[in-house]
Amino acid sequence: MFDDSPSRQQSARGAASAAAPRRRWYLSIRWKFALSLCAGLVWAAFSLWVAQVWLQEFSGRVGAFVAHLVVFGIAIIPGFMNAFLVTSLLLDRRPQIRVPADRLPAVAILVAAYNEEANIVSTLESIAKQDYPGALQVIVINDGSTDGTAAALAGVHYPWLEVINLAKNAGKSHALNEGLQRVRCALTITLDGDSYLYKQALRNLVGRYLSDPPDTRAVAGAVLIRNSRKNLVTEAQEWDYFHGIAAVKRLQSLYQGTLVAQGAFSVYDTQTLRELGGWPHTVGEDIVLTWQMLAKNHRVGFAENACVFTNAPETWRQFIRQRQRWSRGLIEAFKAHWQLLFKLRMSTLFIWWNLLFPYLDLVFTLAFIPGLILALFGIYWIAGPLTFLLLPLAAIVNGIMFRVQRRMFDEQGLKVRRNLRGFFFYTLCYSFVLQPACVIGYFKELLNRSKTWGTK
Repeated sequence: MFDDSPSRQQSARGAASAAAPRRRWYLSIRWKFALSLCAGLVWAAFSLWVAQVWLQEFSGRVGAFVAHLVVFGIAIIPGFMNAFLVTSLLLDRRPQIRVPADRLPAVAILVAAYNEEANIVSTLESIAKQDYPGALQVIVINDGSTDGTAAALAGVHYPWLEVINLAKNAGKSHALNEGLQRVRCALTITLDGDSYLYKQALRNLVGRYLSDPPDTRAVAGAVLIRNSRKNLVTEAQEWDYFHGIAAVKRLQSLYQGTLVAQGAFSVYDTQTLRELGGWPHTVGEDIVLTWQMLAKNHRVGFAENACVFTNAPETWRQFIRQRQRWSRGLIEAFKAHWQLLFKLRMSTLFIWWNLLFPYLDLVFTLAFIPGLILALFGIYWIAGPLTFLLLPLAAIVNGIMFRVQRRMFDEQGLKVRRNLRGFFFYTLCYSFVLQPACVIGYFKELLNRSKTWGTK
């Protein structure tokens, strides 16, 4: 029997609040934001002071406007972002999840699958192994797969499983919306067809949703790499997901506005999904949907300990296509919800932050990379002294992110794998592939190139 009553969610949230212990000393979120913002601005001012000689010399060669555009893009703004991130992570204290087992509601899990013959069975097995006391309704939408996905699903029998076989591939958003029509629960979870839920993932994800403030309408889970031992491509991405993506989501959640509840593993309020018309037919359906929730003044959170392992692209070609798709999704979100730039709340900083990404990626691709090549020949117009000033800050950022993530791994019984080759490539070379790929993605969306599901 499914209980989809919103009152049950509210009572669960009330129980969680009552169970949470009072702290003797507490620094409010607004104070944390103010301190982090001050730290970022102080670092940016210091960097700008150090860069004066560099700016004067560079301005004499390319003009003041171009010089400032380049220096701010490769040094000043990234420095501000890193300082803000470091301070916020040091101040972050994740609230505990205190939801009694009998308060965990029934949940629906939508799994959109396209050519997932090799993975879909293990994905369902990971759901079956979850220690989740609430009832489950799992709907797999086979989106016109041309391999043996339908046959693999026909051989799987769970009492909570429903399968929808679509005759023709129509895209991920269409598949999810087909499944949404059959949902009978107050909470809907999305899960990719090649993912594997780690133990307690459902309990932690739903528990975080119920423990968060009442205006929360979605919570993103923590996506990690399942095939990280495959080659250098996946080894580098392991650090990207473990370090960068998780840290940014944690940062955004701290200030009450996670910008992407990713389709790979997130929980949503079903009624809100239906009120918003489900997932939009876009390249980045998850980011556009999340921004639509933020535009309605809903809160989106992040459950750092709700871990799911998913397959990452295994070739550079697949990786570049994926990041182009993510970049196109960002542009789509701005096209649909540019008004978020003018909402007066802490998370608005990250909307502006994202607005700067195309500019930063463009400067990195068209200025910093050529500048490094020039530096090899003794021409230091662009790779100047401030470039080296960023190195210790980057080392501090990586060290803090590693410490934070390792603590979460220890709590979940996970072990950080020794992956030195992937770490050094991620630290030193990853951006030389990532940021040019993003630039191409921005231009594809601006030119309205065709939209396909492709690599997630």
